[in-house]
Amino acid sequence: MMVSILFSFISLLAILIVFAQIYNKFQSFLVRINEAEASIDSVLRKRFDLLNRSISIISGHIEKEEDKKNILSMIVKLRSRKISNFELDRVLYDAIGEFNQYKDYYDELHHNESFVKIDASLEETEIEVHALRKYYNDVITGYNKLVRKLPSNIIAKMFKYKLKPYYDGKNMEDDDIHDFKL
Repeated sequence: MMVSILFSFISLLAILIVFAQIYNKFQSFLVRINEAEASIDSVLRKRFDLLNRSISIISGHIEKEEDKKNILSMIVKLRSRKISNFELDRVLYDAIGEFNQYKDYYDELHHNESFVKIDASLEETEIEVHALRKYYNDVITGYNKLVRKLPSNIIAKMFKYKLKPYYDGKNMEDDDIHDFKL
């Protein structure tokens, strides 16, 4: 009798320990996901600021007043919008393409020190975003495995943890804005 009570107590204790370990793993992944999202957000905001500062430099090299109004118009429109990092990355990708067109078309921009610094900084942010996407996706992979696998999927259901989308860098030039996979 005493042995069965002791066995039951040890079994319950083992289950609670496993539960706590899995729960703590989820918490660790959630912290890392938030950290990665905050880092991505910071780099995207830096990109936005760089592109925003480039508008006045580019407009100084364009003669037609009507063309000056259209410079990186998508950046101007973003100033008052609140969008997700996925959407912001997509818009900034397009804006960088437009920025590069101005860079290629107006050779005199290559002689403007501020413009050259912005261009170099934009290239640095591309490297940062690429590294952060990889880190984010690695963390999401671990998290999604926990959500799907036994016994952690039981805890995921208990606490309503859902699969999270990858930040997969799909083709940003197409019209499909929902191409981030699960």
